[in-house]
Amino acid sequence: MKEKLTIVKVGGAVVEDEQQLAQLLRDFSAIEGRKVLVHGGGRKATKTAERLGIETKMVNGRRITDSDMLEVVTMVYGGLVNKNLVARLQANGVNALGLTGADGDVIHSHKRPLKDGVDFGWVGDVERADGQMLSRLIEAGITPVMAPLTHDGEGHVLNTNADTIASETAKALAMYYDVTLIFSFEKKGVLRNPDDDDSVIDTITRADFERYKADGTISGGMLPKIENALNAVEAGVSRVIITLATAIDGEHGTVIK
Repeated sequence: MKEKLTIVKVGGAVVEDEQQLAQLLRDFSAIEGRKVLVHGGGRKATKTAERLGIETKMVNGRRITDSDMLEVVTMVYGGLVNKNLVARLQANGVNALGLTGADGDVIHSHKRPLKDGVDFGWVGDVERADGQMLSRLIEAGITPVMAPLTHDGEGHVLNTNADTIASETAKALAMYYDVTLIFSFEKKGVLRNPDDDDSVIDTITRADFERYKADGTISGGMLPKIENALNAVEAGVSRVIITLATAIDGEHGTVIK
């Protein structure tokens, strides 16, 4: 029987909210057994770019990562956010190690090609994640803290969606562990009505997702999050939950099947 491993992905909005973040880090530290934390940080990157006089450009909610913005996200994701999380986990008794995809070649990507005529710049689409390397760290008693940055093997860092990092990490580790993947953010789960925080959809299958997408129940940034969650389930991840950052015990939220 495989040992249990829990992967928690925390979004940028929670990283920016000190009360929610402090609670999440306490709850994450209390999780028994092997674990991995994956984080975003887009809001902090936007604020940092503004202070530096660098314009943030978005297309359909996705960041355009030109050379200037790549410097910002590398500093913010791989440095400021990642190392603060590592230090705070150490204070909670968790032997954390901050990683980008370039570290140990754990996540290799290619630069996203033009999509619908849009050049997203230095944005990475994941080709592979090294579950063996990550499992070696985990078996050594280390808790990886994954930043949303990868590399292309040609010397370039690539900005990569944090939900995708979480999904690909979970898929790579499912060969070695019984993996539960938790996407934590500022809502109680996937909502039928975005204006009603209690309208949580209990479970979503691939068929449900296609129906909700077609009728507009699910739209915007929730679409790639659920797509990543379904991909993880279909690749052998045992359990995937989308839930509130203060409810990562796995007892609440939307279960993806």
